Amino acid sequence: MRWSQADANGRSGLKVGQECWRIEQAEQMAVIIDAEKYFRMARRAMLNARKQILLIGWDFDARIVLDHEEAPHESVGDFIYSLVERNPELEIFLLRWDTGAIKSLFRGRTFFTVMKWMAHKRIHTKLDGHHPIAASHHQKIVIIDDKLAFCGGIDMTSDRWDTREHRDDDPGRKRPGGQPYKPWHDAISAVEGPVTHALGELFRERWHAAGGKRMAPAAPGESCWPEGLEPDFTDQPVAIARTMPEMDDQTPIHENEALFLAQIARAERYVYIESQYFASRRVAEAIARRLDEADGPEFVIINPLTAQGWLEPIAMDTARARLFEALRRRDRYGRMRIYHPFTAGGEPIYCHAKILIADDRVFRLGSSNLNNRSMRLDTECDLAIAVEPDSEAGRRIAAIRDDLLGEHLGVAPSQVAETVARTGSLIAAVEALRGTEGRSLRPYEVPDLSSVEEWLADNEVLDPEGPEEMFEALSRRKGLFRRLRRR
Repeated sequence: MRWSQADANGRSGLKVGQECWRIEQAEQMAVIIDAEKYFRMARRAMLNARKQILLIGWDFDARIVLDHEEAPHESVGDFIYSLVERNPELEIFLLRWDTGAIKSLFRGRTFFTVMKWMAHKRIHTKLDGHHPIAASHHQKIVIIDDKLAFCGGIDMTSDRWDTREHRDDDPGRKRPGGQPYKPWHDAISAVEGPVTHALGELFRERWHAAGGKRMAPAAPGESCWPEGLEPDFTDQPVAIARTMPEMDDQTPIHENEALFLAQIARAERYVYIESQYFASRRVAEAIARRLDEADGPEFVIINPLTAQGWLEPIAMDTARARLFEALRRRDRYGRMRIYHPFTAGGEPIYCHAKILIADDRVFRLGSSNLNNRSMRLDTECDLAIAVEPDSEAGRRIAAIRDDLLGEHLGVAPSQVAETVARTGSLIAAVEALRGTEGRSLRPYEVPDLSSVEEWLADNEVLDPEGPEEMFEALSRRKGLFRRLRRR
């Protein structure tokens, strides 16, 4: 199942304009797991930049260190400034969500770093307030010379750096102020080729919508692929899917949601998902329809033990509990599981990655979570590929899945692959390999829900489906399960 503009509405089933914005070729594509490697590769790639670096972020912390080995004392703020100082032809554009930026200005010396950037004629910064009330710009993209891009779930901010080992008490896992933070699992992709040029167009449109001067189109430069990054795919068509909320001057775009629903509907054997949340009604409904089938696919979802913050656990964890319980009662064939990753010392690992793998044919990675905000309210960007079954690319997708499960289970990827082949089931493989303590996956347990938590979940106070629901009378809402019905 290869995608192209020519057959996008044909045999492949992908609908350009509905399930994705466009499909462009990637000369190379790599999947990068966890921020220790991503930060290092991003730094190396930016050192190769010749003309232009474009950065979109939900958050950006100028105090963090990108490479603890090659530049352990260099903050990303100093690094950005040094890039334009050493290359008189280089311009840097940084676009980030305005609401989060206001708070971040008071982190350490961030205010003075930003002032220094703003004083430089080739560093351009803008806070993006072009969004509905309570919405956020959630994309995480770096574009270099319109030739290489990183796009996925990792922001260049604090509390993100971690290694794939997720060691307990890792000395590198500390905030700029020295405070330790929890183990963190994340992912992002690197792409080179025409797909990057398309992402550059996306950035320029957003820059203008945020109030910036219209940027001239850019011609892709020479390769700036970082040394040490091995591609997983070559010459691969890549779909770009977006979420953009409805506004007076903006037509809503729900490509990410449509693509999730289509990928679930088309899956034949299994769907493997990593997500920060599991709170989308529409996704739950799509899964419910497949669970009703006697020979439908199985679903393995990796979530953090609990959402982060003090309000999010009430909204996201409560919605997850109620959706999961509704699905469990429909799951007569036992084909759905949610698991949480833990360190060797038994500490929960926060799963922030946004990945979907289906049938060794579909791979998707982006910024979209499985919650209502990512589908309708926030601004998101995901990349996805679909390949022919029994192809080299398909085998690589399976290897990435086995590698991820191996990381979570604390076993070799080859052991995961052998167990999946022997059992013919992702769920059976996880159950055979997981331990009851230490580095492993543990099954989700539905908590008791208080009346307050139930009310918040039913009325979606913190996870609205779109801007029209932000101030909708609560009495007019129909609750968490307004479309999920027994069929």
